[in-house]
Amino acid sequence: MQKLTPRVNIKKSGISVFSFFIALVGGAEILVLFLSGFRLFPLGVLGALSLISAYGLFRMKKWSVWFVVAHLFLGTTFAATTLYASVMLQTFSSNLSVLLFNLMLIAYLIITIISTMFIVVKRGEFLVSTA
Repeated sequence: MQKLTPRVNIKKSGISVFSFFIALVGGAEILVLFLSGFRLFPLGVLGALSLISAYGLFRMKKWSVWFVVAHLFLGTTFAATTLYASVMLQTFSSNLSVLLFNLMLIAYLIITIISTMFIVVKRGEFLVSTA
């Protein structure tokens, strides 16, 4: 009889979930950069930072914690100012698309803060590497 071993390390599964979230956000930011005709340059920087952070988290590298913290400050600033401008210009729920956009920004802010706190708490589990 073959012994069943889990493929996913339970200790690493929370970090993997947040790594996937950060990679998904980075991909979405790069996509929006392309769709905007490269006019939204800050999204390109945030997207690259997100993808680098997700790679480092997936590989459990110590330096990725710093990238995640940098992404917290830059991403939160960008999302909060975008949310503020959207609410001031179009109110919170002038139509369904604006309402969904604002709710997605709020969800992004909340999940980004939670994921950063989780990763900072778990920073002792990451490997120190020179590469």
